[in-house]
Amino acid sequence: MAGVSVEEPMPGYLQLFSTASSVLLDAYRDCKDCGIELSVQTLLDHAHLTPTEIVLFFLCVVIWTSLRWALTYHLFVPFAQWCRLHPKDVAKMPESAWKLVFYTMSWSYTTYLLFYCNYGFFHNPSSVFYNWKSGMQVPTDIAIVYLIQGSFYGHSIYATIYMDAWRKDSAVMLLHHFITLALIAFSYAFRYHNIGLLVLFLHDINDILLEFTKLNVYFKIRGGKSYMINDVLSSVGFLGFGITWFCFRLYWFPLKVLYASYVTSLQSVPNIPFYFFFNALLFALLLMNIYWFLFIVQMVVKVLTGQMNGINDVREYEENEVQESIKAEKHDSGHQRSGDGNHVQNGIGKKHQ
Repeated sequence: MAGVSVEEPMPGYLQLFSTASSVLLDAYRDCKDCGIELSVQTLLDHAHLTPTEIVLFFLCVVIWTSLRWALTYHLFVPFAQWCRLHPKDVAKMPESAWKLVFYTMSWSYTTYLLFYCNYGFFHNPSSVFYNWKSGMQVPTDIAIVYLIQGSFYGHSIYATIYMDAWRKDSAVMLLHHFITLALIAFSYAFRYHNIGLLVLFLHDINDILLEFTKLNVYFKIRGGKSYMINDVLSSVGFLGFGITWFCFRLYWFPLKVLYASYVTSLQSVPNIPFYFFFNALLFALLLMNIYWFLFIVQMVVKVLTGQMNGINDVREYEENEVQESIKAEKHDSGHQRSGDGNHVQNGIGKKHQ
């Protein structure tokens, strides 16, 4: 229901897990005919996706991929080379620049819809299922969000495999893209677009701060010289990234989205289709959020204990590379040399190969 703006009390973690577990168990007990045959029939009865929408999805995937390629080779790479970044950073900088541009634009539009277009889902999450009907019309502004985001994650699956630098958690990132795309596609087809809008809002802000931080890490060393401004900005960005990750993904996401999806969805729509499927995907998303939060904690511990001199992206390296970087930093006694054959990548001393 649009126009709901009265903020309702959020449950605590204990209430979330106790109530959600009880409701989930009751729903399972009541589901006497659950099985593949019923699931297929439910899919046919309630999933609504037109051939035109599917064609638009694949067209936009191609557009995103082509646009990224063009920006990478005609803008991002030349700019990185002009700034005299380390060759490895020249290769990785375009990925972060591309994602920063996309997530800033997409999150800004989602925020505009949630807080300036009379959608009160953030303050009253249970309203996402008010007046739900199978095959109901999706508002055009939300449909645009779904087309943009869905096609972007379709592009991201291809990009993670063929365009992005491979990292130690890239397999998890690939899984994340598949789960996110499944959530976007099925939530649109089943008309759970209201809660989908809330999920996108709660996740995209972290990607903005992550890519902002990574870009400043790459720009710390330019032409063999260290720039304090980028060091400060990377620290500020990382601090904001950690804080918003906890607030948006580990606090608001479970207490607003999961509670609405597990508990209040059945109150509004007692026989809501694919209840277990969607909640399983949302719970998997929460587990991945916790998994990546461990990387943030790992970084904080390394900085506070002096194992690292500044902010780096712990996703960038395998563990043996991190250990080598620590030894190199200690060997240099905190001094970064550019005239004796050493280069610095993301604040890490490396010798010419």
